[in-house]
Amino acid sequence: MKKITVLLVVCALFGSALAEDNSTEKDRVEQSGHVLKEILNIPDDIPQDLLDKAECIIVLPSVKKGAFGIGGSYGRGVMICRGGVNYTGPWGPPALYALEGVSIGFQLGGQATDFVLLVMNPGGARSLLKSKVKLGADASAAAGPKGRTAEGATDVVMSAEILSYSRNKGLFAGVSLEGSTLRSDGSANEKLYGSKVSARDIIRLGKVKTPACAAELVALLNSKTPRNRSDPKSIQ
Repeated sequence: MKKITVLLVVCALFGSALAEDNSTEKDRVEQSGHVLKEILNIPDDIPQDLLDKAECIIVLPSVKKGAFGIGGSYGRGVMICRGGVNYTGPWGPPALYALEGVSIGFQLGGQATDFVLLVMNPGGARSLLKSKVKLGADASAAAGPKGRTAEGATDVVMSAEILSYSRNKGLFAGVSLEGSTLRSDGSANEKLYGSKVSARDIIRLGKVKTPACAAELVALLNSKTPRNRSDPKSIQ
């Protein structure tokens, strides 16, 4: 009887551990939704016309200075894209991504920094779904302009595949992440969705459903930018 009781306790603890195994990944998705909501509510934030032309968005909450220094740690977040063959449908389930790199050029004083990256064309999205991407080399990247519209932005910014922004100590700005790399966080995706799936499986092939932890993020984007307003020729 004693052995049976011990066995039941062990099974209960093991089952509880399995149930909570993906809690970290769920927290990351939820935090990404909170961060994006706060940033999109900043008066002079990401220009609406750029948001409306983005095929995908990457949110990396609370990246710390040490994550870019010696030691090889990294920032973690999500990539979420519009659905449909040509990225013209509603926003779909997120894939977990990691940002890696050396110093990003302007040290941030140890404060946690949030990053938001806009993927501005299908070519940039395809690169990110295929393999690790080095910003500035494998995909063109630039600091994103701020304001209500992108009028007056340079040709370099307007032609970039990825536009990047940061929020640190309450300050919101466009920031260059050239030299850093982005990659799908495979093990984290497996934990979140309960099976081995690639970023392409999640974002383009519809092999998973949107998890409950992503409800705020998806609803926010479907509210803020429900339609892709890119030139139709650019997303064929």
